[in-house]
Amino acid sequence: MYAIIDIETTGGSPKHEKITEIAIIRHDGNQVIEEFTTLINPEKTIPYYITGLTGITNEMVADAPKFFEIARKIVEMTDGHVFVAHNANFDYRFIKEEFARLGFDYNRNTLCTVKLSRKIIPGKPSYSLGNLCEELGITIHGRHRASGDAIATAKLFDILLSVSGNKEPSLFQPQTIKSQSLHPSFDTGTFSKLPGKPGVYYFLNDKGEIIYIGKSNDIQTRVLAHFNNNSTKKAIDMKSQIASIDYEITGSELIALLLESDEIKKHKPLYNRAQRRTPVHIGLYSFTDEKGYMHFSIEDNGNNTSNPLTSFNNHTEAKEFVHYLIQRYHLCQKLCGLYQSAGACFQHQLGECNGACNGAESPDTYNQRVKKALMYFEFDTKNFFILDSGRNTDEMAVVQIKNGKYIGYGFIGRDIPQPDMEILFDCIKSAKDNREVHQIINLHIRKNKVEKIIPY
Repeated sequence: MYAIIDIETTGGSPKHEKITEIAIIRHDGNQVIEEFTTLINPEKTIPYYITGLTGITNEMVADAPKFFEIARKIVEMTDGHVFVAHNANFDYRFIKEEFARLGFDYNRNTLCTVKLSRKIIPGKPSYSLGNLCEELGITIHGRHRASGDAIATAKLFDILLSVSGNKEPSLFQPQTIKSQSLHPSFDTGTFSKLPGKPGVYYFLNDKGEIIYIGKSNDIQTRVLAHFNNNSTKKAIDMKSQIASIDYEITGSELIALLLESDEIKKHKPLYNRAQRRTPVHIGLYSFTDEKGYMHFSIEDNGNNTSNPLTSFNNHTEAKEFVHYLIQRYHLCQKLCGLYQSAGACFQHQLGECNGACNGAESPDTYNQRVKKALMYFEFDTKNFFILDSGRNTDEMAVVQIKNGKYIGYGFIGRDIPQPDMEILFDCIKSAKDNREVHQIINLHIRKNKVEKIIPY
């Protein structure tokens, strides 16, 4: 049995945005047997650009049921069913988050029709729902509305079943992990016991040694991805050594990032060390030359023993960020490692560089701007607490910064209307401060919303 689902939302982040509409179509592998659709009051304003995309206005949802009022219906219609959606991870994470706010752990097996389409009808130029339906002759009545997209996904699902030549539902269950590739001591029942919540997970060998530590906003999904990964010899070797799995729920993604960083440094797991030697992790470093000019350089983290100012997934990301620093702080491209020449950089000829590259600008004057750029990597204030989501709906996570240093984290009850400083100080569990955690905290609060920042 399948539950084919589509949702509309107020934005792209399950943690911070809400569902505005949902459609569920129950499918028995042969035909549709039940349909349900409703608008949902998100209890927050729908941005104008989302209204432009979906056509759903604040007025339309004002009298619609809130999520908790239709939660039971969702549970009943999806119970014992495979959760099917086009780009299933998006819809599933939003629904899981809505249930988590109600204190309910919603778990279903998922099936993504994007991935299924790539497998059954390969070679298409695009696997977006709109383009696939146009190519397959499926008319979508109400694009970017839950009912229209869910009905179109159901018709696509019918075609995929037909093309496969076999309508047995078992063929379309999520990928089954081959037991012969696992450690003989590993219990596959572990998977169903893993939480679909943010936290840190640990892979242990048969001696109880930690061989890998990771973090995820959905521990269960990420762990299953490891066990379904047969793309490299390293991934297969690691999987074969896992005898047991442990985890710690953090609630907050920021706490998960901080805990993962601390635990990897403490335990130095075999496969984390191997991973960090790979050249895909690119760092931004700074140094001062013999003339006294401060430089930035982009290097592979594996080739540098010092800590980077920040890290990137690839060189392109790193160069884009350095270009941003150059423009914001009026720096020299040559001294930032983006221009190679024996003399002045080309930007100096255009009047966009003051001449630090050929000595026309003194080191002291130029370095003042570099130091301002370096402050980008420091905290805006020296003493503050970060409050974020906790491990359940009744608590909040707390991170403490004192004198510009990371002190640690803890948890407090959410029922405290205005936490006083004594409660915040007392909940903190001490942790080690280093440049990496500064980077984690700075980037997280710049890119993500946290519930509150309290200076002291």
